[in-house]
Amino acid sequence: MLPSARNSLVSLSTRFPCRVARSRARALSTIDGSEFTPRTEFPFSSNLIKSYFLGHHKAGLSKMKQMVSSVELIIECRDYRVPLSSRNPLFEETLQGRERIIVYTKRDLAADVLNFRTQEIIQKWHAPHKVLFSDCKDKGDVQKIIHYARNTARNADHMTGSRMLVVGMPNVGKSSLLNAMRKVGTGSNVKAAITGGQPGVTRKIATGVKISEDPLVYLIDSPGVFVPYMPNPQTMLSLALVGCVDSSLLPTTSIADYLLYHLNLVDPRLYSAYHPPTNDIMELLEATAKITGRLKKGGVPEIEGTANWLINRYRSGVMGRFILDDVSETAYEKWLEDESNQGESLSAAKRRVKVERKEARVKKRMESEAK
Repeated sequence: MLPSARNSLVSLSTRFPCRVARSRARALSTIDGSEFTPRTEFPFSSNLIKSYFLGHHKAGLSKMKQMVSSVELIIECRDYRVPLSSRNPLFEETLQGRERIIVYTKRDLAADVLNFRTQEIIQKWHAPHKVLFSDCKDKGDVQKIIHYARNTARNADHMTGSRMLVVGMPNVGKSSLLNAMRKVGTGSNVKAAITGGQPGVTRKIATGVKISEDPLVYLIDSPGVFVPYMPNPQTMLSLALVGCVDSSLLPTTSIADYLLYHLNLVDPRLYSAYHPPTNDIMELLEATAKITGRLKKGGVPEIEGTANWLINRYRSGVMGRFILDDVSETAYEKWLEDESNQGESLSAAKRRVKVERKEARVKKRMESEAK
């Protein structure tokens, strides 16, 4: 199978990781004629941080709850590369009572061509809610979302215009979508929302931005909101890999190793310019550092910088375009079941978050003193 064909495949199944990994390992062995076998499981560290619920997340969620009654439509954004991991159950609890459309952003970074079977499965997950898939640079994608918003506004028939709220996890592409909808809907090239490659760029509920003249529609940007506690380390690493979690909160080499794990399941040739197939992240980082000139004094490989470089190449679509979560008929139902089993009370989550933040501050101070 060629790399372009592999790019449209989802990666390991969260439910049947070994079975999926073994099937791909056999395919690689047959096609490449090599003895390399990808890892069938990833060794998750128990020390990975499990919280990223910041002050502006809580404040933003509280403000959204107050605004629900004054908006006609909620546009919830999720990252197409992590369709399950980028779901936030807090929105289900807080933003009830209003029509919702789910927009899977960054579809161009998950596959060069939208896989219609994958699209069909995800749409079934959310029925009867409307689901759309978006590449903000694709005018046709953006126009579909605007068309839906305009129809909603016409049905509401407000003299002063309709207001709609865009929500989602940190850095799933809310602000980019808003800017694209403003440009396509009104012709304005002036960016109404600040965007960035790291989460946390938008920290407050913004004022309404006009995205349509007839009917009159205003779209309101909001800060990305994380969950108070993330018990699943795989989900935490998936979100960190696509940029929904501040990379400084997790070991960069662990995120890079998680990327290597997925690259091997999809196609090891994605990093063949730097190293032959390997399950050892340090081997890949050292070789990549030497080839790309990321060296410290004495020719010592700069590991952290190289790890960040590789991660950013995946985030930009240069090092493979594939989905990290399982996309199957039963995946969503299984995800919701696991989510309910893993859930804990908000008070317990707050206590755990407080302890982990304290530990993170101590660790950061120790690392600073060691330099």
